[in-house]
Amino acid sequence: KITKNAKESLASLKRENPRLEPTLAIIQAHNDHLTQELNKNFAKEVGLRVIHICLPEGSSKDEIVDEILRLNEDPNVQGLALDLPESLYSSKVLNAVKPEKDVDGLSDVNLGRLVRGDAYDYVVPPTACAVIELLEDLGGKTVLLVGADGAVGAALQCILQREGAATLSCRWKAPQLQTKLHHADVVVVGSNKPDDVPVSWIKPGTTVISCSPASLLEKHNYGQGNNHAAESTVGSLAVAMRMQNMVKNMERWIRSQKYRKWDLHCLKLQPLSPVPSDIEISRAQSPKAVDVLAKEIGLLTDEIEIYGQTKAKVRLSLLERLKDQPDGKYVLVAGITPTPLGEGKSTVTIGLVQALTAHLKVNSFACLRQPSQGPTFGVKGGAAGGGYAQVIPMEEFNLHLTGDIHAITAANNLLAAAIDARILHENTQSDKALYNRLVPVVNGVRGFSAIQLARLRRLGINKIDPGTLTEEEISKFARLDIDPSTITWQRVVDTNDRFLRKITVGQANTEKGFVRQAQFDIAVASEIMAILALTTSLQDMKERLGRMVVANDKKGGPVTAEDLGVTGALAVLMKDAIKPTLMQTLEGTPVFVHAGPFANIAHGNSSVLADKIALKLVGEKGFVVTEAGFGADIGMEKFFNIKCRASGLVPSVVVLVATVRALKMHGGGPNVTAGAPLKKEYTEENLQLVADGCCNLQKQIQITQLFGVPVVVALNVFKTDSPAEVDLVCKIAKQSGAFDAVPCNHWSAGGRGAVKLAQAVEKAASQKNSFKYLYDLELPIVEKIRIIAQKVYGAQDIELSPAAQSQVDRYTRQGFGNLPICMAKTHLSLSHQPEKKGVPTGFILPISDVRASIGAGFIYPLVGTMSTMPGLPTRPCFYDIDLDPITEQVKGLF
Repeated sequence: KITKNAKESLASLKRENPRLEPTLAIIQAHNDHLTQELNKNFAKEVGLRVIHICLPEGSSKDEIVDEILRLNEDPNVQGLALDLPESLYSSKVLNAVKPEKDVDGLSDVNLGRLVRGDAYDYVVPPTACAVIELLEDLGGKTVLLVGADGAVGAALQCILQREGAATLSCRWKAPQLQTKLHHADVVVVGSNKPDDVPVSWIKPGTTVISCSPASLLEKHNYGQGNNHAAESTVGSLAVAMRMQNMVKNMERWIRSQKYRKWDLHCLKLQPLSPVPSDIEISRAQSPKAVDVLAKEIGLLTDEIEIYGQTKAKVRLSLLERLKDQPDGKYVLVAGITPTPLGEGKSTVTIGLVQALTAHLKVNSFACLRQPSQGPTFGVKGGAAGGGYAQVIPMEEFNLHLTGDIHAITAANNLLAAAIDARILHENTQSDKALYNRLVPVVNGVRGFSAIQLARLRRLGINKIDPGTLTEEEISKFARLDIDPSTITWQRVVDTNDRFLRKITVGQANTEKGFVRQAQFDIAVASEIMAILALTTSLQDMKERLGRMVVANDKKGGPVTAEDLGVTGALAVLMKDAIKPTLMQTLEGTPVFVHAGPFANIAHGNSSVLADKIALKLVGEKGFVVTEAGFGADIGMEKFFNIKCRASGLVPSVVVLVATVRALKMHGGGPNVTAGAPLKKEYTEENLQLVADGCCNLQKQIQITQLFGVPVVVALNVFKTDSPAEVDLVCKIAKQSGAFDAVPCNHWSAGGRGAVKLAQAVEKAASQKNSFKYLYDLELPIVEKIRIIAQKVYGAQDIELSPAAQSQVDRYTRQGFGNLPICMAKTHLSLSHQPEKKGVPTGFILPISDVRASIGAGFIYPLVGTMSTMPGLPTRPCFYDIDLDPITEQVKGLF
């Protein structure tokens, strides 16, 4: 009956979950073949897969625990049981089993749940189950447990009492044993009866049940001639119960895999006035432990990898688990053309999610870029938001984080080294010598690696035996014939270092005179960073890494990372970097920090994967708020045309960040310079400057409307802004087509200061959305560039240099013409001239060069000259950064 029920339940689970392969692992440390056969037979009958780990007799507790810990982490094993000698059933061994995999229910966690009676959350040990199954109406009966100690004894007492029995327990050697046996209606024997305990002590009519380990092998006759009503062993019944528990475990496991409602406990804020420094605010708040935060938002224990107390990587397996969960609403935070000081997009992003989650009780996630060490120690400083709307701890956010940028640096520079090494070896070896080194004899056998076989197939050589290639095929396979003058792949470092903008490599005598000019870029400008931000899976990332074009060969064909044989190694270096990092805001709401592609030559947005995971976690009514780099003309345009194409995600609403000071600048105000005090025009009321500067805000609203997405203007309010100035901006924004325009005070008040913005975003997200891309990918490269220049920037036309036109022709010829466009342009003006504020018109946009990031999947035209390696100013931020050697606290980081 039990086996039949378990079989039917499991069959039902498999119908609903066709890919389900429930596997029970049993660790055995004795030569009991009968037990093994019983488990195997019952498992087969129920439909379970069972694997026996047979450890040698005499195995130590530590060896048992090591095996348990290995199986705990095996995702293919959903249940774990122990068949051990009695001496090995210690607390250390039993509690090593993960509670969710414990089918025997003997861990302290499970027994605690059993005693408390937590519904659906505990497992009744199979032996105890079998005892209850054998006994009928227990109400008012006295049950004596003899030699039933430990976890099984505790479980039996609890279950028997719950069934209405009065329970007693006694050891075999106890002096009162005879008296207790005489008064018992039922005797449950937990271990073998000693010879010096006569069976006559058991009164006639008593039901005796044996739970001893030997009961599987033989039936003990406790009362021959004593006219007992029942003499039973739990034996095979307990094994059947174990299989039933395994099926119940699977039901629980399937429930656990489904979307979980958030149980988020937000952190309280007590804003001070005047507002302290960002670092003081960050340190005044005590963040939740990241594993607590992860549990609150529905992540499973095995879906996070913890880095310290306050940050964790989230595994991509979550996407598979929640694949049927509807996405939440997708919100993009962009901005008007900023001053060099920045207008607070990150701060608005954080303030908005704090308002949504901590104050309106709506699930929300912020998805931010990881800051580069270059700006942190250079000009800009940290990038964790600011005031009472920031990510904490801010020093961890800004320094190293979980090492993703270092992984990108390592992968990028490995590829750079591979290029120069390959050129050297090809230039100094014959075809035969080169081939013999590329395909060496190892242990007497010669064979191609997987990546070499893939290259052979691309070359049209369908051979797998290295000895069968012709001389022509050997040359074709072994020589990439890279033209050094066409190498586009540069080395990177995550520090602003202007003297690496142009270098010479190969000057050592060992490089045999193969000298060439090269350069370093800042690490976040690496194409690998852009790939990390746009990839949708580990497999997709591998394919993108392989497609990266690093140079041309001497015939004009592209040479890729796959041709160099380095794709697998790059993927290995990036295997952890692909996982988003979980952190929290000042109010304890969740944040993903992942990827930080250069916002000029790349698309400047955080990762697709972080957005996809967050959209599943927030639930259908939740919000994911992500940020675009720079103004809407650059960051937002790239977000829609590049990132949304890669992800397939549709945005719900755009939040356009503006400030009174930036609008005054666009209205003709004096220059704003980082590090210099603001002129009086920016600190005193001037309605005319504001009104004149709103032309830039109007233009950015129009750009958003090109994509068919509703826009809410968030006016980031500073203490020098007058009420009249604030009202004027909001009025003009709404007259210009914004769904709403809201003043925000999150910097000084936290999420409470952005509640009106959050409410406006909620309303706008419920509007009809007619999202569309700006251009068709099938259009010629030049036409796509022209559409962006004219429709977004307001240019009259474009003008390509001869070099740019030559590159366009080359990429079109090589088959890359259908990629989206990623414009590399200044962010300080809608035009290519940073000094041109407001809304420049009638200009011709010059395209000085056109380059390609084939792995990332875009063509990037250079408007004017774009530096990919920033320099340090006269007084960098690092003058103010220090470490307290006693407390180890970081000082001066914002």
